Amino acid sequence: MPTERAGQILTAAEIFDLVREDLQLVEAAIDVESVASVDTVTTISKYLQQSGGKRLRPALLLLCARFAGGSGKAAIQLGAVVEMLHAATLVHDDVIDVAQTRRGRPSANVQWGNHTCVLAGDWLYMQAFQVALRERNFHVLDLLIGLTQMMVEGELIQLDRIGRISITEADCMELVDRKTACLFSACAKLGAVAAGADTAFEEKLGEFAWNLGMAFQLIDDMLDFISREATLGKPVGGDLKEGKVTLPLVYALETASDAERKLVDTVLEDRNYDKVPFAEILAMVQRHDGVQRTRERAQQFTDRARQIVSEFPDNPYQRALFTLTDLVTERDR
Repeated sequence: MPTERAGQILTAAEIFDLVREDLQLVEAAIDVESVASVDTVTTISKYLQQSGGKRLRPALLLLCARFAGGSGKAAIQLGAVVEMLHAATLVHDDVIDVAQTRRGRPSANVQWGNHTCVLAGDWLYMQAFQVALRERNFHVLDLLIGLTQMMVEGELIQLDRIGRISITEADCMELVDRKTACLFSACAKLGAVAAGADTAFEEKLGEFAWNLGMAFQLIDDMLDFISREATLGKPVGGDLKEGKVTLPLVYALETASDAERKLVDTVLEDRNYDKVPFAEILAMVQRHDGVQRTRERAQQFTDRARQIVSEFPDNPYQRALFTLTDLVTERDR
């Protein structure tokens, strides 16, 4: 979708064109750094790399580095680091969720088993930190350690809430922050650090990307209800089937009847849609405006991200960051 601002029109392709060469170097770096002394780990790493991810996180880091007035080897290496960290979280997530598919293909845990995948995810985490350590920059390590702790704590909090129907909007926002927004923010900050930007600039970019990440995850939670499996790359309705109550359902349950709440409880208990078809849950969520309210909440974060980036001087990279907000909000997968 093109976005117009200040007489300029950018498309998704044009945004990625700004950092396409850098992204290719990131891919090459991931390819090199994913080779382990144990063949199975290398195979799993390659499988994840080839699974068709959008590389949004390294692209965000590279755009922020360019916007901050620099690029080069540090940005390339850190782009590889954040994508490897992201891959590690996906491997562990799929093990925890007992996932069957990821991006339209069998998930790694289905292919190689849970025990192997947990260890492969651990290896990816450590390898990402080893690559980051080569920068010899304590601030980079501080950002990455804080990020990893936030994401792991998010997983633990989510596990504690699995199967509970009494989830609040604040609970949802806490998880969105810990599992997604903090990674987006770290990507932007690392891009600024790679470019040698000052602390104020780094923090502002981090705030922009945090809001972008919040919007991204809320749209993701919404699409889990209304998208199609072929588009989404994983089963629709998978969150509830895994025992997760996300924001669209939280909003719907605020005005749902006892009978409707019982339908949700049944799915949470059974972890399947055998007794209660997903179509019934979707109809209930839509009937109580859960999807629409989630879209509106995501838009609030999008608007804040736009406001922040609009305060920066106008140039192609600033316009690219502005356009990212539309791509996040209007996407279908």
